Amino acid sequence: MQRLNLKRSTIIHYSLLGLALLTIWLTQAIPAWGEAYARTLYPVISCILMPLSGWIPFSLGDLFITLSIAWVILYPIYGTIKKIGWKKTLKRIITYLAWVYVWFYLAWGLNYSQRNFYQRTKTPYVAYTPENFKGFLDDYIEKLNAAYVPVSELEELDKTLVHTEVINQYKQLSPSLGMHPPKGNPRVKTMMFTPLFSKMAITGYMGPFFCEFNLNGDLLPSQYADTYAHEMAHLLGITSEAEANFYAYQICIHSDDARIRYCGYFSVFHHVLNNARRLMSENKEEYKALLERIRPEIIEQATTEHEYWMAKYSPTISNIQSRIYDWYLKGNKIESGRKNYSEVVGLLISYHNK
Repeated sequence: MQRLNLKRSTIIHYSLLGLALLTIWLTQAIPAWGEAYARTLYPVISCILMPLSGWIPFSLGDLFITLSIAWVILYPIYGTIKKIGWKKTLKRIITYLAWVYVWFYLAWGLNYSQRNFYQRTKTPYVAYTPENFKGFLDDYIEKLNAAYVPVSELEELDKTLVHTEVINQYKQLSPSLGMHPPKGNPRVKTMMFTPLFSKMAITGYMGPFFCEFNLNGDLLPSQYADTYAHEMAHLLGITSEAEANFYAYQICIHSDDARIRYCGYFSVFHHVLNNARRLMSENKEEYKALLERIRPEIIEQATTEHEYWMAKYSPTISNIQSRIYDWYLKGNKIESGRKNYSEVVGLLISYHNK
């Protein structure tokens, strides 16, 4: 009887796993299912997971990933000692990783299957051309210069105020931005391995397994507001890094607080400047003239922040992480991979011409 019950439970277990995997693959293949998940199911899932993880002060995601990696590495050793057999050991590891895969996609990852930014916001796509970029660039520089706030004032920006402002702006703008509004006030957690993440230049990440988001403990005051808004976008189901950058920009520049508004404009400064540098690569005088139009305090701030992060940066570790993340993004319908971050400029141009 005991063997029969064990066999029955094994059949149920693998049937449930197979059903969950099939559901995920069908949702990824059928656009209507992906949209239904993002619009109706995910908001419910996040409302359940977010409070459950919120009362715990440390990052559950960091702990879960660390323990999972340790278990996968150490379990074969345990299996050898206990003479479990390599086939059964491998089967258990594969089954565990399959359930992690299921958990990831059901808890958040199926948001990759929703409609893109242009479809959700009904924004006409505007092809990138030198002319429309320069039109956007002129407007951007004017607003960036006008919004400037000294770093000393940014250092006084209260984090609780940032949280309140960002959440309120998401509630106000979410209908026009094609996303569901936030529910409650998510708890922000500091990465458990901040020094390691700093070596990879990762300032924050959304923990999909528990719908929590984590910020790098080394963040500068001038980076906190837009990073918080960026990760909040991910928490609200936005998967594209370019879109999360866009939403962070829009949320911050519409804030009632001048310091947060400036953080929003400054958040895309490097992306805009990189596009301008490529566009003007054959005319260095034109690029030099562009830099002269930007307030020197802003140039100085950008230089200081770059030096700050480069002092913590490890090319070897970062290259490994970048390659893995690039594969991950491409495997989840983000065809440009890591380059997706800089595609925020294309979204800004289209929205600018809406």
